Amino acid sequence: MVAHVLRLRLALLFGALRGDGRHVARVTTGLVLLVAATVAACWAILTMSDASTDAVLAVTVLGGSAVTLGFALAPLFASVDDPLDPRRFALFALPRGPLAMVLVVAGLLSVPIFVLIAVAISTAVVWADHGVPVPVTIVSVLLGVLTSAILARICMALAAMFLRERRSRELSGVFVLVVLVVVVPVGVFLSSLEWRGSVPPQLLDAVGALAATPLGAAWALPGVVASGEQVWLPVAVAVATVLVLGLVWVWVVRRVLTTTERPGVGRERGGLGWFAVAPGTPGGAVAARSLVYWFGDRRYVVNALVIPVAAAITTVPLLIAGVPPELVVLVPVPFAALFLGWLPHDDVAYDSTAVWMHIASGVRGVSDRVGRLVPVLLVGVPLLAVAVPIAVSLHGRWAILPAMTGACASLFLTGLGLSSISSVVAPYAVSRPGESPFQQPQRTGSGGALAQGAVMLGALILSAPVLWCGWLALQGDMDAATTAMWSGLGIGLGVLVVGVTIGSIAFERRGGRIMEFAEST
Repeated sequence: MVAHVLRLRLALLFGALRGDGRHVARVTTGLVLLVAATVAACWAILTMSDASTDAVLAVTVLGGSAVTLGFALAPLFASVDDPLDPRRFALFALPRGPLAMVLVVAGLLSVPIFVLIAVAISTAVVWADHGVPVPVTIVSVLLGVLTSAILARICMALAAMFLRERRSRELSGVFVLVVLVVVVPVGVFLSSLEWRGSVPPQLLDAVGALAATPLGAAWALPGVVASGEQVWLPVAVAVATVLVLGLVWVWVVRRVLTTTERPGVGRERGGLGWFAVAPGTPGGAVAARSLVYWFGDRRYVVNALVIPVAAAITTVPLLIAGVPPELVVLVPVPFAALFLGWLPHDDVAYDSTAVWMHIASGVRGVSDRVGRLVPVLLVGVPLLAVAVPIAVSLHGRWAILPAMTGACASLFLTGLGLSSISSVVAPYAVSRPGESPFQQPQRTGSGGALAQGAVMLGALILSAPVLWCGWLALQGDMDAATTAMWSGLGIGLGVLVVGVTIGSIAFERRGGRIMEFAEST
């Protein structure tokens, strides 16, 4: 049985290279790019042979933990059928225990596992150069690969049972944004470190914490041996992780083979889009509708694209005025945060007459207010999470990272809170759906200018204490940097909650006036 399943698995792998010319070209191109990326990763790891033990340990544990987490999360978001789904073997009456073991072994014959093994072997070579015995590196590679493989099998089976109808390309896009939020800032930070020198104590503390978890215990084993510390904790955690995951996998196989699959509704890749991803609540429906507009209506797209351009232009007069470049690079990111929070200040007007659906269906104000903020948060949080560490790395002083985080959070969140009020209390006419984003209707009053200025000026005034603490941090006061971060988060979240509350009350009380405005513009 084992040999037969393995032959089938190999046949499936080589079968991916068959088909029409376009399919073969796509698969071949993807494999070439994957091989090139794997070679580059292995080469980068092998260049650390002369690095310190702490540096190699940090890279190994952080990278290994991230990869293991990726093997767990990817099946939950990808909408690809599993060729080794245990339900495919239900008709053969195979013993469940041996079947579970065979599926794990067959799961090792996959392209992601091959890439992981190549990178793990490169890491083992580096540890061998640091004096770690070869058996220890082999055990580390085996435990790490087995943990990732079994975890992937479990999550893939659970996703096939419970998440099949909820996954879509939109959810995959959310996963990409989440990866950007986590991976890019960490990558920028790690690339700024001098690996031949000392590793920051904070990073070593994080590595030590991950080494005691199932994600990083197996990858930390050689480093613990090289540093001469007690190895019983990572060994116990890594072995226990593999054993527990193995038992869970056996239970999952038994559960899958004895549970009736839920019937699907129509085609799985239907046209519901964001509505299939969002929760089935009024707020979720508003969020899904807003996401469709934000990523499909060119008026929203143009407004979003203008922000990075406008933020970059702010650097020109500052450089001409003689401001040092290391200070200029910090300006565009808070500027972008301010404009991101300002974006939804007239969101109701962009709905045009479609806002009647919210009012006629009796949607609560809080559902409307929160749902409309989801697209801005989905775009703004990843963008700022990537831009802030890049700006700080260009500045050269990582000590001001908390201050930058607090300033951007305050400007962004206070803008969202004030926009939640402005879009209901003071909407003004904008271009209608389908019209050019640059075509603005004539206005009889100055309400539009007042609404725009009030939101932007209000966000600046409310964030003034945070900006002042950030300026003190630039002057060398590190206590002010921490104060800026916590005060920025506190002020931003507080204004956001108050703004959503006031906007919700105003939406419920001004429904008639909103409809009158929508019909008259």
